[in-house]
Amino acid sequence: MDESTLNDTTNNTTNNPESETSSESADTAPAVRKRRLVASSSGDKPGAPEPEAAAPAPPEAASRPQTRRRRASPAPDKAKAKAEPKPKAKAQPKAKAVSKKAESELAKPSPPGVPPPARKPQIGDTRPSPQAGESEGTTGRRRRRRGGRGRGGRGRSEGAGTPTTDNRNGSHAPVEAILADQSPVELDDEQLSERRGQYRNGKPLGRYRMCVHVAEGATHISVLEGRSLIEYYVSRPSDDISEIYGNLYLGRVRRVLPGMEAAFVDIGTPKQAVLYRGDLTVAYDDSDEDASPERKRTGGRRGRTVDGPAISELIRNGQTIMCQVIKNPIGHKGARLTTEVSLPGRFVVLIPGSSVTGISRRLPTRERRRLRGLLAKEIPEGFGVILRTAAENVTAAEIRRDIERLTRQWTQISELAERSEAPALLFREPELAVRIIREQFTADFREVVIDDPVLFEQVKGYMEAVAAPLVDRIRYYDPVAERLPLFERVHVAEQVRKATDRKVWLPSGGSLIIEHTEALTVIDVNTGRNVGRSSLNETLFQNNLEAATEIAKQLRLRDIGGIIIVDFVDMDDKRQREQLMSTLNEALARDKTRTATEPISDMGIVQMTRMRTGEGLLESMSDPCDVCEGRGIQLRESLFS
Repeated sequence: MDESTLNDTTNNTTNNPESETSSESADTAPAVRKRRLVASSSGDKPGAPEPEAAAPAPPEAASRPQTRRRRASPAPDKAKAKAEPKPKAKAQPKAKAVSKKAESELAKPSPPGVPPPARKPQIGDTRPSPQAGESEGTTGRRRRRRGGRGRGGRGRSEGAGTPTTDNRNGSHAPVEAILADQSPVELDDEQLSERRGQYRNGKPLGRYRMCVHVAEGATHISVLEGRSLIEYYVSRPSDDISEIYGNLYLGRVRRVLPGMEAAFVDIGTPKQAVLYRGDLTVAYDDSDEDASPERKRTGGRRGRTVDGPAISELIRNGQTIMCQVIKNPIGHKGARLTTEVSLPGRFVVLIPGSSVTGISRRLPTRERRRLRGLLAKEIPEGFGVILRTAAENVTAAEIRRDIERLTRQWTQISELAERSEAPALLFREPELAVRIIREQFTADFREVVIDDPVLFEQVKGYMEAVAAPLVDRIRYYDPVAERLPLFERVHVAEQVRKATDRKVWLPSGGSLIIEHTEALTVIDVNTGRNVGRSSLNETLFQNNLEAATEIAKQLRLRDIGGIIIVDFVDMDDKRQREQLMSTLNEALARDKTRTATEPISDMGIVQMTRMRTGEGLLESMSDPCDVCEGRGIQLRESLFS
């Protein structure tokens, strides 16, 4: 029973006193009317035949309540004479025939929206029937609750749609990501051994370990390298508004700003999203000699463009466009959009309406050459395909199945977009835990530990369909049997607390001070307790090398994005500064999030940018202070008096 049906039953029982009588079977309803009529007619004899008035009144009688009351108003003698049964021999068989006919009609199910005769409290002529408007009002209220505005009768029972989508599009629930719908691909022994990874004494080996803890109201995902925490994510059920990265929307352009080369788009979220000119794909025709016929995207930071048509020439106010979120809303800023849609799978990323092909640069050169040959035969017409890092050692059948799954998913999204009205959610990415496992889980992971049985079965079923050799690396953690929470067992809780501190200690005694501002993040490197052994230059150089490695780790762990300024301890030797930058870039290369660094200045300052997709760890784990509004200070009001 869905929520709307439950509300209907409760309201009808409360508002209508006759609902208990009407809930009985259709066979018993006429008998109740007969007994009440005999009891109300004191002049009838026990052996007299039942009058025809005992049969249920026809449906037309409910529409004429005023006429019936005028007929019941004559003198008592005339009313009694009319109530006397006519002495006809065939009256009783006729009454029985009418009664049987009425019972058969009452036993039939009534069509939806039409009130059945048995539900009307028509007891007899001595009691006036209810007003037609009241009966219609009750029926109308129930019909509005079942299929009324914002529900459509099927909106909540079929799928998990967001409130925004259900309220605006009725039964059009968004398309969910197809995780596992087929049996796994059969692999030979050689392929299984390559895909299963390394084992020692029957236990899997790997550099990383993932732990997923499902708490009340939030899901925590931690990635450890050895025993050191390197990534941490928090997902909440309310993140359908704040955590919408990767979702597809049918948006409506509300305002085009030519001076900013951007447009505000309504996608159904509390804050309107922004679409920059550089994130707007343009279809060039074949007559353009300087451009290829495929879709192109131009622009850099903030979508600034150098050439091509202006944004006011490409879109207009009130226009409906399909767009994808590439950055979550942060603070007072709305989400950032792009019209170049991409659907991520386990091994490939499908780009509809494009001819782009690519292979992950993290794969070895020999593997890239092999995958390039397989990809040339599997690219569908009208789509672009990019192979991910997880595609290492996969077969052509696995790539083909992943492409077919994403193509079928795109067909569903396109069909939903045709029958939806903007703004509407068209496609929702799976929950964060499944998404991270889909994108990161490879043979480099020793294991994935999950302490929720429902999520464990979901992840296991998905991996059985797309990566069966890695299924035995997924393990369920029973906190009751282990007698200790998962994060306390793997020593994650204390590392998370340290990751939110302002000060970070280095192994040799130095420290980092991390300060967040509105425009950028500043990291100051200090020697602290590090006094060195041989010389000042060597002490400063070693301290900066430790700081470079730790900075790359903290950026990844805290998920710090935007502009980052690092103030290293000043060094005079140019070769030492070059070696420091090499160490920093090498440490940043382990991070999958794109970063860009500028050469170190003579004053030891490094400018860098890191792609931001959402709130950082500190913002997701804390709330600003109501007193100081996050500034960390409280003014002395006595000095202002």
